[in-house]
Amino acid sequence: MKTVNHWIGGKTVEGASGNWGPVTDPATGAVTTQVALASTEEVDAAVSAAKEAYATWGTSSLAQRTSILFRYRALLDARRDDIAALITAEHGKVHSDALGEVARGLEIVELACGITTQLKGELSTQVSNRVDVSAIRQSLGVVAGITPFNFPAMVPMWMFPLAIACGNTFVLKPSEKDPSPAHLLAELAAEAGLPDGVLNVVHGDKVAVDALLTHPGVAAVSFVGSTPIARYIHATASANGKRVQALGGAKNHMLVLPDADLDAAADAAVSAAYGSAGERCMAISAVVAISSIADELVDKIRERAEKIKIGPGNDPESEMGPLITKAHRDKVATYVTGAAGQGAEVVLDGTGYTVDGFEDGHWIGLSLLDKVSTDSDAYRDEIFGPVLCVLRAETYEDGLALINASPYGNGTAVFTRDGGAARRFQLEVEAGMVGVNVPIPVPVGYHSFGGWKDSLFGDHHIYGNDGVHFYTRGKVVTTRWPDPSEGHIGVDLGFPRNH
Repeated sequence: MKTVNHWIGGKTVEGASGNWGPVTDPATGAVTTQVALASTEEVDAAVSAAKEAYATWGTSSLAQRTSILFRYRALLDARRDDIAALITAEHGKVHSDALGEVARGLEIVELACGITTQLKGELSTQVSNRVDVSAIRQSLGVVAGITPFNFPAMVPMWMFPLAIACGNTFVLKPSEKDPSPAHLLAELAAEAGLPDGVLNVVHGDKVAVDALLTHPGVAAVSFVGSTPIARYIHATASANGKRVQALGGAKNHMLVLPDADLDAAADAAVSAAYGSAGERCMAISAVVAISSIADELVDKIRERAEKIKIGPGNDPESEMGPLITKAHRDKVATYVTGAAGQGAEVVLDGTGYTVDGFEDGHWIGLSLLDKVSTDSDAYRDEIFGPVLCVLRAETYEDGLALINASPYGNGTAVFTRDGGAARRFQLEVEAGMVGVNVPIPVPVGYHSFGGWKDSLFGDHHIYGNDGVHFYTRGKVVTTRWPDPSEGHIGVDLGFPRNH
């Protein structure tokens, strides 16, 4: 059986706690790997290695940092397939989807390669007689990242490349459900020339998380995961004096207006709801259809959903893979089996789906629930699976009010041909990321990713300008130098005295 250990101080370090976690192949249900679960002492060793490395990395030149990051980007590009294969083996998503994850992570590595322009600072001269004021940004020290199972390569790459480009050192605690991609990312960083201790990876459960949240050597914590855990991360780390960005869960809505291209809207709903088996915080899990077009839209979604091929992620014909664990699969199924009793019309029920030859895999088919009420479990909870709820509204105003009443505010979308309606929606909707005829409005790397309300705890979104600001702190320097023509200076430089 394969073993995944920690990466501390530039090398693999065997787990010493005696605790191990199982890693399964979601397509077969078989345990393929054991991962070390760190003790508090092992977390402390990683933080100590990062602190020691910061003594030199924090004062390294921008040229040194970016040259390493450029080499890192080239190595990641060359190993795309290898990283994607690890994602498929431990998460279950299809290979093409895994490759897309790596590509989105590479966007932030590329942003980090251009960090020189992001750290330029500001200067105002002659604010008073011979007085100049400059503003600069400096690194924080040791920072930590706690990342989820659904994007085991992309989300870490949303964090540590930018953090280390800003001069920090990093301790990553990836999900223990699919730990191998993070370990490969660290190995490739070392191959690119990243000094020992600048990037460390400790695997673990709540013990490791709490050790990072309370460690006095950690200056800041980044987190992506569910809302209850994000709230806990923010409260605990903040109470221990740390800067925190904690991105939580979502219930993303797609409002479809009567003038929309319904074929395009149906295509978008299927890909956004069922892509990556619905295991993404930007999935569209609720379509809000204006009643006059709702029946037609539901029919079009059903027709497309029935054609999606589900199978192992390494099968080129598969369009959707299994869920991450059997327990998660069973939990997702309960929302479908209980939907009718809470007033929904079950248009598609995927709970009985299996794949021939892979009967022990964590399989579930696509489910479509129509006429869902806002007080039902399927609507209120973040299901994180291939279940799409359709709600109906009489008018644009009713649909907008329904969306804004949600406690979540991660992403949302509107489908319409009317520019005025789209403009109103993007200004009036209460969400951090908005798509206009774009179902999953994840920003490109040089803009920032993050939601509102219970989808974000902390002041900073992730990557982009917000990411640079999160991983640095501002300093303002006010300077006054005597003019060299003044007589009291010790060295005569030959300047005229009548200046």
